[in-house]
Amino acid sequence: MAVAKLPAKAASKDVTFSWEGTDKAGKKAQGELIAASEAVVRTTLRRQGINIRKIRKKAAFARGKRISGKDVAMFTRQLATMMKAGVPLLQAFDIVAKGHANPSVQKLLIDIKSDIESGNSLSQSFSKHPLYFDTLYVNLVNAGEQAGILDQVLERIATYQEKTLAIKGKIKSALFYPVSIIIVAFIITAIIMLFVVPAFKQLFTSFGANLPTPTLIMMSISDFFVAYWWAIFGGLGGAIWFFFYTWKRSRPMQEFMDRLMLRLPIFGPVLEKAAIARWTRTLATMFAAGVPLVDALSSVAGAAGNIVFHNATQKIRSEVSTGTSLTVAMQNSGIFPNMVQQMVAIGEESGALDSMLSKVADFFEAEVDDAVAALSSLMEPLIMVILGVLIGSMVVAMYLPIFKMGSVVG
Repeated sequence: MAVAKLPAKAASKDVTFSWEGTDKAGKKAQGELIAASEAVVRTTLRRQGINIRKIRKKAAFARGKRISGKDVAMFTRQLATMMKAGVPLLQAFDIVAKGHANPSVQKLLIDIKSDIESGNSLSQSFSKHPLYFDTLYVNLVNAGEQAGILDQVLERIATYQEKTLAIKGKIKSALFYPVSIIIVAFIITAIIMLFVVPAFKQLFTSFGANLPTPTLIMMSISDFFVAYWWAIFGGLGGAIWFFFYTWKRSRPMQEFMDRLMLRLPIFGPVLEKAAIARWTRTLATMFAAGVPLVDALSSVAGAAGNIVFHNATQKIRSEVSTGTSLTVAMQNSGIFPNMVQQMVAIGEESGALDSMLSKVADFFEAEVDDAVAALSSLMEPLIMVILGVLIGSMVVAMYLPIFKMGSVVG
């Protein structure tokens, strides 16, 4: 199916038309054309020697969901599978686009297919959509095109993306539980302070007796909540927004947070193992695709996911470019465990660096799986104890006067 696109000045009024006809050889042809009107479609097709039989205006693309990393990984896997089966590239794009349920993905693939038909390479077409295809992806596709092993490279990219997404999912699942419990605990505490404690305060005032110190403290905190709840919630929301806004846009803040997260007593080791797994998996994928080591390290630095590893990779790349071996450069960086260095040394000596890096990635991915499972089993009782102490202390503080009165009456 052919898809063409006219100049951008008419893009604001462009509509997609489907057409059927015959080409110069009399063979049946059909496709789609993006144009401002049906007259433009007829003129364009006649210039191409198409004898038009039918033109139909297609409905505009429905507003689709956001294109996720999972969508890109699935598309890459499907494209690799079809190319391995001998399906032509343009036809493969057609099949994937038509079979996808997300209209946003359909439109993206049709745009890429249109670029390819206009004479651009696959890597050039991908590079026009950096939001979905990063530098690493584009460089790997370009290496596959140059070496004539595009199907193999796409399969490696798909495997890399699937494993990377799996690691991210495990890390998010490990962090989601404690964060959600903290939010619930804050909401429960706010409800108790705003509604429950004031009701007890009215009851205790009618007693006319001296109240225990824990009860007085709890009532003072409740008075503060009632008087300044707007400042508490507004300040907390603003602080969280400012924190994440600064984290995304300030490099010093990113460096501080990335270093801090690697040093956390419980989550730090898990995040470090995940970063090493991603680092070695990325370098293995790049090196296996035939990308030179120095160029591969440039892409690895951008895909590290942690500024500590990013800065270390830039230093490693600088040393490797001057003739230092990868093993020595990694030792000088001071962030890789001895096991990783030994495996890389064996890979360099045996000429199987990509294989050794893949084994290291497999090992650390398994380590992340085990660490997340252990973390989940550890966090559940720990959080329950914290919640019990927090809520229990508030309940006991409010019931102490009642217990005291009961003992006096008795």
